[in-house]
Amino acid sequence: MDIRHRMAKRAAAYFAAGDIVNLGIGVPSMCNNYAVPGVMFHTENGLIGVGPLAEGLQRVESFSNANAMRFVPVVGASAFDSAESFAIVRSGRLAATVLGGLQVSREGDLANWARPGKMLGMGGAMDLVNGARKVIVTMELTAKGAPKILNKCTYPLTGVACVDHIVTEQCVIDVTPEGLVLRELLEGLVPDDIRRQIEPELMVFDTLITMVA
Repeated sequence: MDIRHRMAKRAAAYFAAGDIVNLGIGVPSMCNNYAVPGVMFHTENGLIGVGPLAEGLQRVESFSNANAMRFVPVVGASAFDSAESFAIVRSGRLAATVLGGLQVSREGDLANWARPGKMLGMGGAMDLVNGARKVIVTMELTAKGAPKILNKCTYPLTGVACVDHIVTEQCVIDVTPEGLVLRELLEGLVPDDIRRQIEPELMVFDTLITMVA
């Protein structure tokens, strides 16, 4: 399994039947391939019940997610306007959101919408990280060898102290009040391999789990 699917599959393990979940672009959008039955996916432009990508005659303009990708609604889907959609986000009814990240700080601050010389566009991320009950970030551990998990983010923030879990291609890290905790580690690696690639101090969970490759 390639690293993108590995991260998506691990992030989807946080979902439970009955959850309503919002997925960001890129790796997060792949999580619906690995979710357990009964998880419903939300899109900011107005639908709960996002299903598989549409093909051929199934492609209907009315059913496009926030990434402009056409999809087939699942049985039981509900459509509404974008104002009501954001009211759902802001009222805390989303069990989780999965987003990509440019940087995450030791306190769980997230930067994922702009970097020097390039703006990616915030979209609904600012609302999602403050409204969802669980915030999961999927990202590679480093960018061209530079750490992405930092003592303090240097890029513009999306949210402050909002991240709960960081899923990377090498490990899973929990953000706790006591600091960052290494929860899972890819087979063949040791905790010091991760410590060398991040800035903050890293604690290790008592029972370290081997991450599925």
